Amino acid sequence: MGRSQTKTEKMVGLTQVMENEAFMAFASYATIILSKMMFMSTATAFYRLTRKVFANPEDCAGFGKGENAKKYLRTDDRVERVRRAHLNDLENIVPFLGIGLLYSLSGPDLSTAILHFRIFVGARIYHTIAYLTPLPQPNRALAFFVGYGVTLSMAYRLLKGRLYL
Repeated sequence: MGRSQTKTEKMVGLTQVMENEAFMAFASYATIILSKMMFMSTATAFYRLTRKVFANPEDCAGFGKGENAKKYLRTDDRVERVRRAHLNDLENIVPFLGIGLLYSLSGPDLSTAILHFRIFVGARIYHTIAYLTPLPQPNRALAFFVGYGVTLSMAYRLLKGRLYL
C-alpha cells in the first residue's frame, strides 16, 4: 500500500510541472489560441450589434417593440461567417487542448513539441483569416487539415509511446 502525500510533496509535483519546458510552451501557445477564440466571440457580438442582426427576441428589445423589433430577428452573411469560424475553432481547439496537455506532460522532445504547438496556432490563425476575408478554397481547408493533422500527430505519439493500451 502506498502512503498519502504530504502537502509539501504535492507542491513539489506542481513545481516539477512548472519546470517542464514542454508544458510551459504548451501553456503559452494554449493562451494564444484561447485568446484568439475569445476574440471570435467578441467579433460575433460586434457584427451582430453593428449590423443589428439578432438571434433572440430579447436581444433586439432595445431597437423597438413588437413587430418593429422582429425585423432585427434575421440572419446576416457576415455574422454567420464569423459565427461559423468561431464554431470551427471550438471543434478544433478543444481537442488540441486536451491532447496537447497530455502530450506536453509525456516528456516529448522540446523542439518537436514547440513545432507542433506553433504549427497548430499558425494554422488556426490562418484558418480564421481565410474564413473571414474570405480567401478562396483550398486556403481554409488546408489550414483546417494542417491543424487537425497536428492534433492527430500528438495523439499518435502519445498512444505509440506513452500510454498503456
